Amino acid sequence: MGCVNTTTRKKNCSQQLPVHTGMMMNRCGLLTLQREPVPLKSIEVELEVRDHVATVVSTLNYENKEDKPLEAVFVFPLPGDAAVCHFSAQIGQTQIVAEVKEKQKAREEYDDALSSGQQAFLLEESDQSPDIFSLRVGSLPPGESASIRLEYVTELAVQADDGLRFCLPAVLNPRYQPQGSKGPGVQVTSVPASLVPYSLSFSARVSSPRPISKVESNCSLDPLQYLNTDQTQATVKLAAGHKFDRDVELLIYYKDAHQPTAVVEAGQASAEPGSLMGDPVVMVSLYPEFPQSVMSSMVSCGEFVFLLDRSGSMSNTRIRSAKDTLLLLLKSLPMGCYFNIYSFGSRYEHIFPKSVEYSQQTMEEALKKVEQMEANLGGTEILQPLKHIYSQPCIQNQPRQLFVFTDGEVGNTKEVIDLVKKNSGSHRCFSFGIGEGASSALINGMAKEGGGHAQFITGTDRMQPKVMQSLRFALQPAVVDISVTWDLPKDVSVTVLSPPITALFQGQRSLIYAQLTGQSSEAAEGCVTLKYSLAGHPSENQLHFSLRPAEDAGLTVHRLGARTLIRSLEMEERDRRGQQDGGVKEKVVQLSVQSGVSSSFTAFIAVNKDNNEVIQGPLVRRNIPTPGTFSIFMTSGQPTRKRRELRTVPVSGSPVMCEEMETDGLMMMMMEEENQSIKSAVPEQPPRDPLLQLVSLQEASGCWLLDPALAAALGKTNEEVEKSKPEKASSEVWATILALIWLHDFKMDAKDEWELLAMKAASWLRAQNAPCVSECVDAGNVLLGCSVKKEALGL
Repeated sequence: MGCVNTTTRKKNCSQQLPVHTGMMMNRCGLLTLQREPVPLKSIEVELEVRDHVATVVSTLNYENKEDKPLEAVFVFPLPGDAAVCHFSAQIGQTQIVAEVKEKQKAREEYDDALSSGQQAFLLEESDQSPDIFSLRVGSLPPGESASIRLEYVTELAVQADDGLRFCLPAVLNPRYQPQGSKGPGVQVTSVPASLVPYSLSFSARVSSPRPISKVESNCSLDPLQYLNTDQTQATVKLAAGHKFDRDVELLIYYKDAHQPTAVVEAGQASAEPGSLMGDPVVMVSLYPEFPQSVMSSMVSCGEFVFLLDRSGSMSNTRIRSAKDTLLLLLKSLPMGCYFNIYSFGSRYEHIFPKSVEYSQQTMEEALKKVEQMEANLGGTEILQPLKHIYSQPCIQNQPRQLFVFTDGEVGNTKEVIDLVKKNSGSHRCFSFGIGEGASSALINGMAKEGGGHAQFITGTDRMQPKVMQSLRFALQPAVVDISVTWDLPKDVSVTVLSPPITALFQGQRSLIYAQLTGQSSEAAEGCVTLKYSLAGHPSENQLHFSLRPAEDAGLTVHRLGARTLIRSLEMEERDRRGQQDGGVKEKVVQLSVQSGVSSSFTAFIAVNKDNNEVIQGPLVRRNIPTPGTFSIFMTSGQPTRKRRELRTVPVSGSPVMCEEMETDGLMMMMMEEENQSIKSAVPEQPPRDPLLQLVSLQEASGCWLLDPALAAALGKTNEEVEKSKPEKASSEVWATILALIWLHDFKMDAKDEWELLAMKAASWLRAQNAPCVSECVDAGNVLLGCSVKKEALGL
C-alpha cells in the first residue's frame, strides 16, 4: 500500500511523514496489478518479561525487489507508555546504531542524506498520539536487504483478575481526525488479513521472584515450557499459522501477585554521577490493601455520567454488549445518586439535559432510550461531549464519576487527555477500550489523569465483569491525603521521577520511580511509606528494601523512569502553551538524548555514512500495510472539508482507485456498507441472556415484583410461584428472595456482574424488617430445586 513518486524528491522537513506539496502522485494503492512486492518481508518479536516489566525487541526485515531505489514507510502502534530505547539497522555487513536527536534536526539530517544519495532511517513518535510511530527506510538500492532492530520497554498493566496484560498490536485502525483540527489528514486504505505480505514470529521469556501459574492468550500458543523446578522462569511461543486478524495478547499470572516490591538498578558506568543515567534508580510497586470494614461500606451518593461511543466501528456485537452493560450499571446504582447517559459519534446526544436523581421513573426512561441506541452517529468526536460534561456544574455532595466506553480510534489523543487532566479536581474517570486497535494511550491516559481505572475488552472478553469491577472502585470511598515519604541513609538523597499518586484502589498496583544520589554501604536499607486516608480512617503501607542494586538488570528501570519523567514534562509543556515555556522542551530533549528514550520532541536517526556510492535513479515511495485491516498515510497541505482521498477497494483480488471523496462521505459510506452487511448477516436479535432477563425486571429500589415475567425468568409458571408463597410474606419480599436464590445458585459464575445489584436487593429486604425471611428462603429453595443458605444471601 503506497505511492510511487517518479519526480525528483524535494526537501521538506515540516511534515511528520513528508509527502511533498509539489509531488505528483502517479499511482497509489497495493500495486498488485504490477505484481510489485511490498518490501517488508518479516517481523520477529522477542519479549522478555521480568516480573511486571517487559522488554520487547522487534526485528523488521526489508528487501528491495524493485529495479529502482526505494523509500519505505511503515506506520505502527506501540503501547502508549512504551519507552523506545534502541533503534539500529544492518545493511549487508554494516551495522548502524541510531542516535536520539531533536526531531526537526533528525528530519533535516534524514532528508539531507537521501538528497545526497545515502541510506538513512528515521523513527519518530506521532505529534497527535504517543502510541503511534512511523519508521522510514530511505534509499534502499535495488536488490538490497536491510534488517531493522527496534527495542522498547513497558510496564504491564494489572487486569481485573490480577493477570498482567501484554499486547502486541497487529491493527492500526484509522484514527478519526476531528473536523477543523490541525495536523495531517489521514488517508485510509484497507488490506484483508490474508493479503498482508509478511510473516510474524513471536516468542516470550518470563521470569519473576514468584512462581508463574499460567500464561493465556487470545492466539494459539505452543505449550508453556518451565525452565526450572520452582516455576519462576518459563518460555512460550506463538503457534505456527498465526493469522493477522487480531492483536497478540498475553495474560501472565503469578502466585501471590499482590506482594509489594522494590528493584534498585545500578547507574550506567559511562554516565556522569549525579545524572539520571549515572545514579541508581529504584522502581517501587505498591499494592494497598484496605480494611474490610471500610470496603463493605459502599458510598450511596455520587453523580454517575456514562459516555458511550456510537461511531460506526462500534456496530453489531460491540454496541449490543455496551447496551447490556448499561443495563447492569443502571440496576446497580444506589438510590439517592444522580446520573446521565451521553453518546457520541460525529455529534453527541444526552438522555437528560442535565444529570437527574436516580429513581424508578428516571431509570425506566433511560433504559428505554438505551434500548433504541445504534452505532449510527458517524466518526469518533469525543472531545466535544467531554467539554459539555465538564461545563455542567457539579452537584453538591455528589462526587462526579465518569465512565467512558470507546474503541479508542481518535486522532487528537493528547488534546483529550489534557482536557481530562484539567478537570481532574472535580471528577474521577474510568475508561474502557473496546476491541482490537483501541488506543492504549487514550484509554490509559484518561484513567490516569482522571484518577480512575482503565480496562481493555478484547476478543471474546465479556465487557460486564470488567465494567462492574470499575463501578465497585467508583463506589469505594475516595482515597484522600495521599503522601509518599522516604527513609534513607544520611548520605543518600532521593529525587522522585513519577508524578504524585492521585488515586488508589483496593488491590491495584501503584508504581513509583526515584533516582538515588549518594554513596551507601552494601548492607544499607531504605524504606518507603505510603500514607492515605480512607473514609476518615488514616492508613499507611510500608516497604523496606535493600539499596544494593540487582545483578544483570540492564537499564530497563532507568529507561522507564526517564520515560515517566519525559511524559510529565511533555504534559507540563502543553499546559504552558502560549506562555513562557521555561525551558521545558529543552529539558525533555536533553533527557531524551541522555537516556536514549524517545519523546514527542525527538526522533531516532541513522545514516549509513560508510556507503560511498551515491544511489542513482528516481526514488520509489511504498507505504507498508499494517497487519490486519488498515494502514495510515499522512497527506500534506491545509486541512479542508474536502480532501483528495485515495482508497483501495479490492475487486476480484486487484485494487482499483476511488478519488475525490469527501472525508466524512467516505467514513459514512464505509459505515453504510458495514451496516448493510450487518443487516443481511444478522436477520434477528439473539435471544436475551437469562441473567439479563432477570436483571431487567429489578426495580430501582432493589426489589422485584411478583408477576408472570418474573416467573418466566425463573423458569416457572405464574401459578407455581404464587402457590408456593408463604402466607405472611408480601409479594415483593417473596419475589426478591426468589430472584436472589436463583442468582446464587444458577449464576455464581457471573457473580462479578450481579453482586452489586444483589447487595442492593439484600439491603432493601433488611429495611423491610419482614417477619418470615427464613420461611421464604426455605420455600424458595424447594420451588427452584436449590439449597442456598439465608446467610449467603446477605440476610
